[in-house]
Amino acid sequence: MRQIVECPPDCMTDSTFSSVPAYEKLKTLRPVMLKLHKALLDAEQDSYERVHGPITSKMELFQLVVNDEWFDWLRPISGFIARIDESIASKEPISPNEIHGLLEKAHEILPLQSDEASEAAVRYQRAVDNYPKIATLHKQVMDVLQSSAAGNNELS
Repeated sequence: MRQIVECPPDCMTDSTFSSVPAYEKLKTLRPVMLKLHKALLDAEQDSYERVHGPITSKMELFQLVVNDEWFDWLRPISGFIARIDESIASKEPISPNEIHGLLEKAHEILPLQSDEASEAAVRYQRAVDNYPKIATLHKQVMDVLQSSAAGNNELS
């Protein structure tokens, strides 16, 4: 598991000390984002099957998720979760700036956080409105992000 960058006591700064809670928030965010992503995939599979008919295998679903434009809007969320995984699992130290950067990126990755009315934002909003599980998971993600935003503001 990746560790937070450490330095001798005389080089510690406020951001180094605060990185421990931020790292914990990142670790808290990851499983909630993963559950949200899975719920969004399930909802999109349901929508896709209503239009195109049943998906007959997990391999077919995987190919669609990776290659079909229907699922394009979910790929940034998939990539973001992979970035979290790489950061946490790396043997290289993780810097406080990297931790805070990932937490800030999480705010940008969810389509509802954008002011633009993109297809991704419309589809995400529809999923939040139509699937209580997705609405609950979205709230959980936002709660984690709000707590990390509050923590980041305390650093300033």
